[in-house]
Amino acid sequence: MLGLKREIDQVAKDKGIDAGEIIAALEDAMKQAARRERGQDTEIEARFNEDLGEVELFEFREVVEHVEDETRQIGLEAAHEFDPDAEIGDEIGVKIDTSSFGRILAQTAKQVIIQRIREAERDTVFEEYKDRQGEIVNGIVRRFEKGAIIIDLGRAEAVLPLKEQVPRENYRPNDRVRAYVLEVNKNAKGSQIVLSRTCIEMLTKLFAQEVPEIYEGIVTIQAAAREPGGRSKVAVASRDSDVDPVGACVGMKGSRVQAVVQELRGERIDIVPWSPDPARYVCSALSPAQVSKVIIDDAEKSMDVIVPDDQLSLAIGRKGQNVRLAVQLTGWKIDIKSESKMRELAQWLAEAVSVVEGCGDADAELLLQQGITSLEDLARCEIEMLTQLPGIDERGAAAIKTRAAELAEQKQREEQEARLEAERAAQAEAKAAAQAAEAASSSSEEPASEEPTEETV
Repeated sequence: MLGLKREIDQVAKDKGIDAGEIIAALEDAMKQAARRERGQDTEIEARFNEDLGEVELFEFREVVEHVEDETRQIGLEAAHEFDPDAEIGDEIGVKIDTSSFGRILAQTAKQVIIQRIREAERDTVFEEYKDRQGEIVNGIVRRFEKGAIIIDLGRAEAVLPLKEQVPRENYRPNDRVRAYVLEVNKNAKGSQIVLSRTCIEMLTKLFAQEVPEIYEGIVTIQAAAREPGGRSKVAVASRDSDVDPVGACVGMKGSRVQAVVQELRGERIDIVPWSPDPARYVCSALSPAQVSKVIIDDAEKSMDVIVPDDQLSLAIGRKGQNVRLAVQLTGWKIDIKSESKMRELAQWLAEAVSVVEGCGDADAELLLQQGITSLEDLARCEIEMLTQLPGIDERGAAAIKTRAAELAEQKQREEQEARLEAERAAQAEAKAAAQAAEAASSSSEEPASEEPTEETV
């Protein structure tokens, strides 16, 4: 074992673990190997001798006058060779000659050492990366396992599960990737570092890296909503009145936000100003759509948002994405309606309240402002709320509720008839198109008439 100390120091340096861990593993391995040779019940102690550069094994025996078991006992005279002060009843350590150990025992010792070193490596990786949970790390794609991506972080390997991968992002071996450290687990197979590119924290951490004002705490991200690979919304606020939070995040000519967009591979990002006023906040969250009016229901924490007709599709977004992200960002239920739809609703409400003499459009507008946004709502509302309107008593309120229920049924019938009419028109159009296609097909299959020849003439 000459030069063993130097080998231990080199392994400790290469593996990044404490030399004491390797020495403990070596001592334990030699102890197990010796017990396989001498018996599992044998009391053996292993010590690393730095001066000699070897692991010394000592077998403890009891000093007796008459030896009956040579594996556990030693005579007094023989004991004096190891310890001149030994007496009957003492236990002394007798050094074991390891040169007699066979190849199998040496292999056993090697396996124990490798196992202990791996355990020490696992503990080291866990201690290092548990403090990095919540950070963004850089790595290189190494291989793919059942949809997951194994990423080399240098000192350790991490896994990017399929559910944490952004749709439509493709990687190949040796590609560089940045991801958020979602969690660090310690299990029997080793420390598992789980990464994510879909979480909201990935988005906010990227902004913190690109925007110094966020890193310094001048600008704060109050909320964020994200549909990975598609679109995100970030609400920001500033603690300094002289700093524009949206401008700070966008950067000169959009340089800062573009850096985040490029890292997320083209994901669209809307940066909106946060506001303590729910109405103002929701209007900002629905950008780039413009809002005409907001009707708030604090009890239900919901809003009816009225937008111009030409802004309706923009406010809703493709497949409802814009309004869906706005709901996630603000925490409010949002129902978007066009101005023409609200005018139509106001007419229905005005007709319902017109059963009371002197009531009409103005009262319908008041009902809209109080959150009555359908005839069904009017039919179900409390009589006390209606009696608060000028000129309406309990009898008039009951009449309004009855009329609203009748109109709701009428409106439902008209809408159903309109849908059936539209379906019939669509079926007729499809049938006509099919007949035209069939006629065109049959005409093209008819053989062309033969031209008369000179002989037939």
